[in-house]
Amino acid sequence: MHKRVFLQACAATTLAAAVHPLVHAQATAATAAAAGASAPPGPRHTLSGTSSEGKPVALTDFAGKVCLVSFFTAGCALCTNELRLMREFYTNNRQRDFVLLGVNMDEKSTDFMQYIELLKVSVPAEQRFPIAWRNAAGHQDSFGAITRRPTHFVLNRQHQQVLRREGNFQPTDWDDLWASIA
Repeated sequence: MHKRVFLQACAATTLAAAVHPLVHAQATAATAAAAGASAPPGPRHTLSGTSSEGKPVALTDFAGKVCLVSFFTAGCALCTNELRLMREFYTNNRQRDFVLLGVNMDEKSTDFMQYIELLKVSVPAEQRFPIAWRNAAGHQDSFGAITRRPTHFVLNRQHQQVLRREGNFQPTDWDDLWASIA
């Protein structure tokens, strides 16, 4: 991925959010809340791989923490906007038993690494979170097929799925996430 493509994606985020208002979500907890009932958490997820820094990363590294796992591609304008918002949330809440974990789904490792290099020069170190490349040798996770970018999973402290959101995170998703780490 080229710097120009990255910058165009950043500039297009507002337009993308306005043009693409339809969001597909699978939220067991939200559906149950709308019905007035409390649904049990979904499946317990696993993930292990290598971070963009070449270090092992796994969900087990974050035992007892609420996790937001976001699947994205580097050239996706909607993804870029979502990750900016998530980075802000992460920065403000990482001291509260919360972790943000990005999973890049680019086909080529060169696109992934160019994206990481751009982050190094454009995002302050304290705002960076672990990012793994899903197509790397040895990467394993239990999140299944991801057909839409971005796709986000909120996992409770036992790493059970409490939300799957395809597309934009909704205002109520942020509220629920904040309440889950309170």
